[in-house]
Amino acid sequence: MRYILFLTFVFLSLNLQAQQADSLEANLSSPYHTVKYHLVHLQPNNFEPATAGQVFDPAEVSEKRAAELAVKLKRIYDGEGIYIDLDEVPSNPDYNDSTSSRYARNRYEVSSLFPEIYLEKRGDKWYYSRETVQELPVIYDMVFPFGSDRFIDWITTGSHDFLGMTKRQLLAILLQILFGLILFRVTTFLFSRSVNTLMARMGKEHIGRKYILPVARPLASLVVILWLLLTIPVLQIPIGVGRYLSVALRTLLPVYVTMLLYRLVDLLSLYFTRLASRTETTLDDQLVPLVRKSLKAFVILIGGLWILSALNVPIIPLLTGLSLGGLAFALAAQDTLKNFFGSLMIFIDKPFQIGDWITADNLDGTVEEVGFRSTRIRTFRDSVQSIPNGKLADMLIDNHGLRVYRRFSTTLSITYDTPPDRIDLFTKGLRKIVDNHPETRKDFYMVQLNQFGASSLDILFYIFFKVPNWQEELRCRHEVMLETIRLAEHLGVRFAFPTQTLHLETSPEKQSLTPQYQQVDEKLKQQMMSYLESRKTAGMDGL
Repeated sequence: MRYILFLTFVFLSLNLQAQQADSLEANLSSPYHTVKYHLVHLQPNNFEPATAGQVFDPAEVSEKRAAELAVKLKRIYDGEGIYIDLDEVPSNPDYNDSTSSRYARNRYEVSSLFPEIYLEKRGDKWYYSRETVQELPVIYDMVFPFGSDRFIDWITTGSHDFLGMTKRQLLAILLQILFGLILFRVTTFLFSRSVNTLMARMGKEHIGRKYILPVARPLASLVVILWLLLTIPVLQIPIGVGRYLSVALRTLLPVYVTMLLYRLVDLLSLYFTRLASRTETTLDDQLVPLVRKSLKAFVILIGGLWILSALNVPIIPLLTGLSLGGLAFALAAQDTLKNFFGSLMIFIDKPFQIGDWITADNLDGTVEEVGFRSTRIRTFRDSVQSIPNGKLADMLIDNHGLRVYRRFSTTLSITYDTPPDRIDLFTKGLRKIVDNHPETRKDFYMVQLNQFGASSLDILFYIFFKVPNWQEELRCRHEVMLETIRLAEHLGVRFAFPTQTLHLETSPEKQSLTPQYQQVDEKLKQQMMSYLESRKTAGMDGL
């Protein structure tokens, strides 16, 4: 009887164990159950790698290999601070990824940080995919480079007393913070010392102090962040704290990279400034500040997108929204875009440069600044006018600054009683004044008796000055005009002014002033021909 009772007890015990074993059989009916099964069996108080390895298809992965992959996958989650909210994991056995049409089979992506890690349905169970099995060692080596995973077992061994961490984890965190501070100080010191030494040898200490040394702190901070990104995964900090720490480090990385590049733009603009100073044109000198501002805006834009990506903000929908918003903005800001492209045309065509005197419609003055939207022109009243580049690009621009010669054209009016030989001698003296002046053009000028005016004989005085600006032109005009006045005074040539003479045709006591012309006879013709022949022999210009 006792023997029968004993066999019955053994049978019931074996049956109960079988039922418990059946109840512990992996429930992989949905993504939710698979992910939960994997995480539950790798907790510090329930660490069962072989059991957790059942989330991999046994037809593709051996039991030992599956246990290793399960542990590596959990370490990746903890090291990168990937928090999996089980409430958001779908529990639908027939779940299908609708975000991408190229996947026809059932699949679920666990984390957007590693799209290569995903689940797929096979039969009635959800397993980690074949691609996950292939890429998992690569991702693991990337998260734990240089074999740093060898320290994980030593660090995580022990009781998890404080915030779910062991004493060794707390000690490692303290040492890492201390080493980070030391690394920051050492990097800053070495970089500053190297820059000072190098700039002193080149004799450009001011460039080092102003442009390079401000980069030291962002560079040192970047080195510390890279160090933390490499070593934090080894600590296996509990996900409750690690997810915030991971996001913070991934966000600080683009922040300091952006700061570093932003300050390096100033150094690059200094190089562009030196290149621009070697050219004759001054327009590229104005282009350097615009390039600097554009590069800084580009750095901030890319850095902002990188920071949003680190914060797990979807970039593609954001860019799509920005593109639609940009289209609406472009329609509302047509004038601004027109001015922008107008400024590009000015920089490409180079119709003028900084410092040129230009005339465009009602504008007349010196170009001071060319911006992205408008050009600033200082008038001769010393006021500043700003004209949109879109309008300026469509105007007819007369650039006085590109002149090689500056014309001086005037009419010298002398009295009608001036003898012809005195007129001829006066014009020869004017030509000599032009030849003697150092700033006049010698190969082309005109000094000729030009026309008979209403009250004067008019001499055309048409010359050119080879001077760089208007101020020099006025000085040369002053000198030539003074010499002209002195020459006229020396020769006794009188300048005429508008006069009117009233002639009385007849009066009782005075004869008519109208000359009495005789008919042209042969004698008068011979006199004219004789005179012309004598002038031909003497030369039209000779006295």
